[in-house]
Amino acid sequence: MLRVLMVLVPLGLSIYAFIDCITTDEKDVRYIPKPLWAILVLLFPLVGSISWLIVGKDRAATAGRSSSRRGGWVAPDDNPEFLKSLREENERERRKERDETPEDAVEGPADGDEGDKPRP
Repeated sequence: MLRVLMVLVPLGLSIYAFIDCITTDEKDVRYIPKPLWAILVLLFPLVGSISWLIVGKDRAATAGRSSSRRGGWVAPDDNPEFLKSLREENERERRKERDETPEDAVEGPADGDEGDKPRP
């Protein structure tokens, strides 16, 4: 089991570091260019990955603007536009029900003559 961990942990670390290196903006990379960091992570998996995670990426700069870079995604229940669309949809349904109820509220047959006669 320990042998498996000694292979899987560095492999997972280097995969994570490589993907993180590739997806990082060029302006957030420190000290050496981004392609060299990617090569360093691939050629020296353990040392390259750890060095990328510690010094390669400016993590303080990306933490403050991660939500603004993605356009400020908001959950549907907090999104004002989504809530507005729900309100409008509910209002349309209420109006539709209100407009249909007077027609459905008429009791008896549509023909007025049969409604006045008692049934045998």
